[in-house]
Amino acid sequence: MNDDRHRRSAASASPPAPPLLRAAAAWSWRLIAIGAVGYGLVWIIGTLKIVFLPCAIALFLCALLRPLTARLERAGLPSLAATWITMLLALAVLGGIGTFVGIQANEEFPKLADEVQSTARSLQHWLETGPLHIKHSQIQNSIDQGIDYLEKRRGKLANTAVQAGAVTVEVLAAIVLLLFITFFLLKDGARIWDWTIGGTGRYRPRIDRAGRAAWETLSQYVHGTVMVAAIHAVVLAVVLAVLGVPLVAPLAVVIFLGSFIPIVGILVGGALAVAVAFAAKGGAIALIFLGVLIVEHQAESHLLQPLLVGRLVRLHPLAIILAISVGGILGGIPGAAVAVPIAAVVYRAWPALRDPPDDLPPDVAAATDDSEGEGHEEPPENAEDEQDDDGKPGGKAGPGD
Repeated sequence: MNDDRHRRSAASASPPAPPLLRAAAAWSWRLIAIGAVGYGLVWIIGTLKIVFLPCAIALFLCALLRPLTARLERAGLPSLAATWITMLLALAVLGGIGTFVGIQANEEFPKLADEVQSTARSLQHWLETGPLHIKHSQIQNSIDQGIDYLEKRRGKLANTAVQAGAVTVEVLAAIVLLLFITFFLLKDGARIWDWTIGGTGRYRPRIDRAGRAAWETLSQYVHGTVMVAAIHAVVLAVVLAVLGVPLVAPLAVVIFLGSFIPIVGILVGGALAVAVAFAAKGGAIALIFLGVLIVEHQAESHLLQPLLVGRLVRLHPLAIILAISVGGILGGIPGAAVAVPIAAVVYRAWPALRDPPDDLPPDVAAATDDSEGEGHEEPPENAEDEQDDDGKPGGKAGPGD
């Protein structure tokens, strides 16, 4: 008994844990919980990427196409008719571009093959007679080794083709889902948003502000990026045509699509165009195009991006690279394409979700935040009929409008 009392008194007399250790312990379990939730979200997104990616891309398409739908509605067309016209026009434009690119590629591929063979012979002659003085037998051995490498992996290529067939089915399913989601976002975007935040209770005003800030950022990003990508593709297509490089239209489309992935996209698209220029016209033409590409990219980064996209949605290059890496791991090329705008949207929506509205005095904003949701006033039944100058329900710009 005395020994137990002695041990208890000794334990009670032991010094308390240092404040730094207590703070570290308190933060440790919080970080573990956050990490577990984050891992769970990443696992869910990676598992259901065939659903999440079409949803994300549909939001971008809705941000791009919604102004046209709103104009048609202001012209007196019903919402359903305006949505159908917008979708059909978008599909017609995409189909026309795809048909034109396919026709040009089919016509110019034979010419490109001949030019590649001519460039290969010139390169081989330069390697043999130039300053390197590589023997013809060494070059031929390298070519033979490359052919043998491909022959040995013919089975793997066949398996890859079978896997590509399965992926094609998934892609087709994702495209159908994408069109379905885009249609209803264009038609009922505001109603979908109101329904989504309807069960958030007292947090509804704050979430609504964050959603509207996110939608404004996404719309600005999508419209600005499309304009920048179009200018980028047109300028480089003109340069390729002047230099006499074949496959101008397919390369322009690749450059246009690559412009939606900051930093990485221009490197991949530009490298492909330089490779085609080198294969078709030789090193001098490829160097000229590379110089134009570098100058044009600098002009895009320092002039077009701030002017058309705006500094509001610009992120640090490190954040861009990390976002692209995470998006690429989770969703491949489509995931990398949507990662940066998602990061920009989250970056802009978080202050609106965290801070009180700027248009209220500090004391009123604090009182509003303390009593949010105590009595949320529902909009009148005819609120959907009240439109502002931009055709947005209730005079406010919300997601889907």
